[in-house]
Amino acid sequence: MPLLARMLAAPLVIDVRPGAVADLGALLADQRIATEGRVAVAVGPGQGDSVLADLDDLRAKEVFRVPDGTVDTAVTLGKRLRAGTYEAVAGIGGGRTIDVTKFAAHMAGIPMVSVATNLAHDGIASPVSSLEHESGKGSYGVVAPVAAIVDLDRVRAGAPRMVRAGIGDVVSKLSAIADWELAAADRGEHVDGLAVTLARTAAEAVLHQPGGIADDEFLGVLAESLLLCGLAMSVAGSSRPCSGGDHEIMHAIDHLYPGTANHGELAGVGALFCSYLRQNDWHFTVISTCLAHHGLPRTPRDLGLSDAEFTKAVAHAPATRPGRYTILERLDLAENEIARRVVEFADAVA
Repeated sequence: MPLLARMLAAPLVIDVRPGAVADLGALLADQRIATEGRVAVAVGPGQGDSVLADLDDLRAKEVFRVPDGTVDTAVTLGKRLRAGTYEAVAGIGGGRTIDVTKFAAHMAGIPMVSVATNLAHDGIASPVSSLEHESGKGSYGVVAPVAAIVDLDRVRAGAPRMVRAGIGDVVSKLSAIADWELAAADRGEHVDGLAVTLARTAAEAVLHQPGGIADDEFLGVLAESLLLCGLAMSVAGSSRPCSGGDHEIMHAIDHLYPGTANHGELAGVGALFCSYLRQNDWHFTVISTCLAHHGLPRTPRDLGLSDAEFTKAVAHAPATRPGRYTILERLDLAENEIARRVVEFADAVA
């Protein structure tokens, strides 16, 4: 019999709505996740403790603090989870906390429930952990969360900048997909059509959704789009449908000028610059319009970088993802040529 379908790894539960976190206790008691109820909870320095305090049925669980987003913290947590013979772990907080918990759960060999308190990037349900180490930041393949909760009340209670950042990360997928298709045309790299469909649908849903982060309907679409991006990566088996030259630039800025901006803000500018290099007028226009509408950075100056600093980051970008082929690798521009394109790019945005 011919193979007519493929099995996809997807969360058992996805819950995006106001007040969703109130059902976390019941979710963790689900026997598909933990048959005997030995569940740990990892909380970050932001809203994690506040969420925990509101959930009486979780107070008896073992609670671990996640102070940062480093590999060392993830490994330490993984060892503690393994030593405690826990059946599952819930990560409650922002992107760093979720990435640390995903890595630790993978290391301990137990399922992880993702509870997002902001929408800053697409790691909520992805099979990738982005963690800091001695040389900067790296991406590590992990098992994707078994469930994902996004409480829109909690999202609204956070910093608006951390919500807007997710917009930049989602719309950057248009650039990432274009880079993947470029790699297929130039190098014969296989493109997974389902992964592309999920990532492109996520980007276009946000691009064409009216309103802004003050609206529940918009927040719901943004949260679901970020979750779709995580599924796209699970389907592809890598970050390819969601990370191209845009993310190479982001990682380069993180490495050379740490603390410049957050993940989504950098990804949005990177995507806009790559669309300019690619001479894709439609992508350039719709991404620029969306970033401007939501008050996100569009140029190096908006990020607080000089043209020379951004030029240096673009020159360094391909080294952040060896083997990944994007518009940056195709053009292989000398630094003086990058500098000229950066000036022209800023003029085009203006």
